[in-house]
Amino acid sequence: MTLPRLTEEGQADSAVARALDAAADMDGFGTDVAATLDWAVMVGATRPLDHSAIDDWSLLASVAGRDVAAARILEPHLDALDILGQARREGCEAALESIGAGTGSSWGVFAAEGPGLRLEAHRDRDGWRLSGTKPWCSLAQQLTHALVTAWDGDERRLFAVALRTPEVDAHAGPWHARGLVPVVSAPVDFTSAAAVPVGEAGWYLRRPGFARGGIGVAACWWGGAVALRGALLDAARRPGADQLSRVHLARVDTALWNARLALRSAAEAIDADPDPALLAGRVRAVVAAAVETTLAESARALGPLPLVADEPHARRVADLQIYLRQHHGERDLARIGTSLSEGRGAW
Repeated sequence: MTLPRLTEEGQADSAVARALDAAADMDGFGTDVAATLDWAVMVGATRPLDHSAIDDWSLLASVAGRDVAAARILEPHLDALDILGQARREGCEAALESIGAGTGSSWGVFAAEGPGLRLEAHRDRDGWRLSGTKPWCSLAQQLTHALVTAWDGDERRLFAVALRTPEVDAHAGPWHARGLVPVVSAPVDFTSAAAVPVGEAGWYLRRPGFARGGIGVAACWWGGAVALRGALLDAARRPGADQLSRVHLARVDTALWNARLALRSAAEAIDADPDPALLAGRVRAVVAAAVETTLAESARALGPLPLVADEPHARRVADLQIYLRQHHGERDLARIGTSLSEGRGAW
C-alpha cells in the first residue's frame, strides 16, 4: 500500500517512519485498543520537541492511511500533549503529578457538550473538583487521563483528570457503531473528581493551537480516504476497465489533490495567520467535501463487492463515515459564512 504523503518525496520525517515501522510489527494495530494506545504513547514520547504542523499532519495522515481507527486513537493523545506543552510554554504548567500523570500516561481530550448534560468545576479546600456528566468521551474506559472542559461559572475551563479513580464512571455505551467499533465514545460521570486546571478560564478555546488541532483531525480524514483512491486506481488499471472507472478515479483524485494543497498551505500559514479559526474551518470544509466525494465515488465505481468481501476496505469505509461526522457540515459552513459576512477572511 502506498501511504498518503503531505510532504514531497524524499522529505519523509523520521518520526513518521519510526511510528509506521513500529506499527508494522504490531498485531491488532487499530483493532487492539490496549496495544494501539501503548504504541500511541511511544509515538508521543519520541516526537521531536520542535515538531511542525506539517510534521504532525503528515504523521496523522500516514497513520490513517494504514488504519483509520489507529489514527483516531493517536490524534487526541498527541493533541493533549500539545495542549499541555503550550500551557507550559505560557507559564501555566499543570501540576500533573498530583493526579498521577507522567510520561506513560495515555490521554484523551473531552470537550463536547450535549443537551441536558453539564460538567461543573468547583473549588474546595483540597483543590478543584469536577461533578456532572460529560458526553462523547472516546476510550474513557481504556485511557489513564484526559483533558476535560468543565464550566467554571459562565466560562468553560480546561482541566486534567485521572480516569481510573472511584470518582470517575465511564459508561460502556450506548455504542452500536459499525465504524470505529473499538473506539467507544460514551458519557462519563464525575462525582467530585480531583482535577488540575490547565490555563485560565476560556484559555482552551482561545489558544492559537486550538485551530491547529482541528486541522489535525482533517489530516486523518484525508489520509484515510487516500487509500480508497488507491482502490479506484487499481480498478482503472484492470484489463477491460472502461472510461467510467477513470471518471470516478479522476473525481476522487482531483478532490483529494485539492484537499492536500489546502493542508499543505495551512501548514505554512497556521502559526502566523491572523484568523486561525477561519483558516481551520475552511481547510476542514475542503477536506470533508473531498472525503465525502471519495466515499460516494468509490461506492459507485467499485459496487458492493469490496464492502462485503474485503474486510480492510469495508472497515475503512465504515470508520471514515463515523469519523467524518466530527465535521458538522452545514453548521460549520454557516460559521464560515458568518465570519465572511462580518468582513473577515478577505483574499
